[in-house]
This record gives sequence, structure tokens and C-alpha cells, in this order.
Amino acid sequence: MSAMTAVTLCPISSDSLPAIEPTSDTLSYSLTLPAAPASAAMARAATRAALDLHGLGDATEAVVQTVSELVACACRFSAADDIYVSLRHRDGTVRVIAYDSHPRHTHPRLSAVCDARRKGTLRVLAAVVRACGGTWGFDAARQPSGGTRMWAVLPTSGARAYGRGR
Repeated sequence: MSAMTAVTLCPISSDSLPAIEPTSDTLSYSLTLPAAPASAAMARAATRAALDLHGLGDATEAVVQTVSELVACACRFSAADDIYVSLRHRDGTVRVIAYDSHPRHTHPRLSAVCDARRKGTLRVLAAVVRACGGTWGFDAARQPSGGTRMWAVLPTSGARAYGRGR
């Protein structure tokens, strides 16, 4: 006769979890998406839903365009199967970061050519960010796997004005 082992589960009560209201200050999402053309549409839909839920629906036009441009560029340059996107609201700004697996080139001429291609791909992003009074850029990702990090920071007031057509 074998001994039976009792297994118990520790139930987690929803009463013990902190209630977090979806406000602009709690907007903080990260997505890992396939490095595929359809990912831009998925990122736009997720961004719209998140902005609406967190009371930032009036900034949707600029932020969704920003997310779409960064995701499309990341998918174009990534050699891996997926990309990573982060969407945050802090200190009156919406911050979008996208990571792709394309390593930064060490040869200066190759680096300059690649940077020019990336900047050309992001020309719509540059116009949106400029219209919102924000900043954008790209550099080497600091993760151990390397790659490239692209970002855009949009002042919430500028993103709202962009949606109203200024």
C-alpha cells in the first residue's frame, strides 16, 4: 500500500489584492509581439483600449500613430521572431519604447547607413513627435541580447492638442 500525499492549494482571495484604479498615472503596459506586419494593427488596438481605459482617450491619435510607427520599424529591422513594446504614462508624458533584435553596427560606415535607413523609416514618427513637442530617438538596447531600442516621449498636453488639430 502506498502512502497518499495530500495536496492543498493556497487560495488567493481577491480581497487581498490591492485595488488599482485605471487612471493616467497607472498606464503601464508591455507587449511582446510577433515581428510581423500584423503586429502594428495589434499594437494600435491595444493602445486605443489602454488609453481609453486610463482616461487618455483624447491623446489617442498621436499615441496610436507613435506606437504604430515604432512597431512597424521594429518589425522591419528585427531578425528575431518577436519585438517588445512598452507604453507608460509618467510625469505628464506618454512614453513608448520598442525593442528589436537588430544589433547596432560597430563599423562607422555601416552604422551611418543603417541609422539613415532607420531614420527614413521613422520620418512620420518624427513629424508626429515634433507636432506634440516631444522627443524621440534610438540607440543600442541595454539588454544582454542586444538589439536596438527606439523611443518616443510625448507630452500629454501636446498629444491632446495633436488630436484636436491644434
